[in-house]
Amino acid sequence: MRQGDGRMLKMVVAGAVLASLALAGAGPARAAQPVAVIDIDGAITPVTARLLAAAVERAQGERAQALVVQLNTPGGLERSMRTMAQTILNAEIPIIVYVAPTGARAASAGVFITMAAHVAAMAPATNIGAAHPVAASGGEMGKEMSKKVANDAAAFARSLAAERGRNVEWAEKAVRASVSVTEREAVKLKVVDLIADNLQDLLAKVDGRTVKTTRGTVTLETRNAEVKRIEIKFRDRFLALITDPNIAYILMMVGMLGIFFELQNPGVVLPGVIGGISLILAFFAFQSLPINWAGVLLILFGVALLIAEIKIVSHGVLTIGGAVAMILGSFMLYEAPELGFRVSWTVIVPTVGAIAGLIAWAVSAGMRAMMKPSVTGSESMVGRLAVARSNLGPAGGPAGGPDGQVQVDGEIWRAVADGGAIPAGEKVRVTAVDGLTLKVSRAGDRP
Repeated sequence: MRQGDGRMLKMVVAGAVLASLALAGAGPARAAQPVAVIDIDGAITPVTARLLAAAVERAQGERAQALVVQLNTPGGLERSMRTMAQTILNAEIPIIVYVAPTGARAASAGVFITMAAHVAAMAPATNIGAAHPVAASGGEMGKEMSKKVANDAAAFARSLAAERGRNVEWAEKAVRASVSVTEREAVKLKVVDLIADNLQDLLAKVDGRTVKTTRGTVTLETRNAEVKRIEIKFRDRFLALITDPNIAYILMMVGMLGIFFELQNPGVVLPGVIGGISLILAFFAFQSLPINWAGVLLILFGVALLIAEIKIVSHGVLTIGGAVAMILGSFMLYEAPELGFRVSWTVIVPTVGAIAGLIAWAVSAGMRAMMKPSVTGSESMVGRLAVARSNLGPAGGPAGGPDGQVQVDGEIWRAVADGGAIPAGEKVRVTAVDGLTLKVSRAGDRP
């Protein structure tokens, strides 16, 4: 009995040890890796492409399991779009493109970016499509050139759709026929993968999906995962701000206005400093925007006409011509048909009006200053009122001659009467200056 009891005790102890080791090995449940999120709202530009690349690099560095790109764009530059698509295709973590919020769109370049995503989703009341390439100026391309560009874009769209298992035929139609669909139609046609009401709904619906990245197959575990929004740095925010077509336009106009006032008033310094900084920032922004230099020349010509109004009396003709040239140049400034690359009416009209008004005010102020009598030198004395301190007579006359005196604003001057004799104490008006002697007449004799 004792041997049996000993064996039983050993078995119980061994079982307890094994159970303890199993529990220790299991440990606490591993928390899901966080999901990074970045918002891309507006036209696709080189700055946008840079932001996406930085977001992917940061998400990978922070060991996020995926990056959600919340997209809302009217389109943009083809080169920037291809850069962004390549960034997504070569990402080591899954990229989820989410066309949101409600009312957003993924048009033109946005189609390619959405197609390149590992997972593509759309919010309710959104749309995607209209990816036909257009000429940079928004006009018609030559037949052969149009064919080449369309074929190239269609091939890229097909390759993206095929790579992600999406509707290849629709991708080509979006390029060649500019078709566009709603979020429900997009899911039905297998253009995108799903519809999500919000970010949390999106993470719940993509949970468990398996996607292929450059590092291999990844299974998403996004349900209830921590969301880390990627905050855009001040430098990137600033660059994104000044590359906005409207902001770049305003910077150019402010720059030219500041330089104009500095040239008109040398030594003021502040307008020149502000103008120089604004122009440099505007030219930096123009490097990232599709600029039409004919529009820039028209704006410069308009400013030149406004400046010429100062030198040439045209009765407003040069001012009107300058304003018209600036408005036309403003509309021609950007070589792109998308709304994201146009200067808004609400920006053009106040800006041109303010500049034309300021220059017209400067011209009128200058004209009024030229018409005023001189306020320096001996000429400034003519027309001034004075009081005779002694009897005044004409030069060489018996009533005082050049030895007479008058008081002008507290100063004592030698004076002679320009006409009849003037008794002391009488108010007189200066009619001329002869060296240090004033010629005066009775104040009532002349207006």
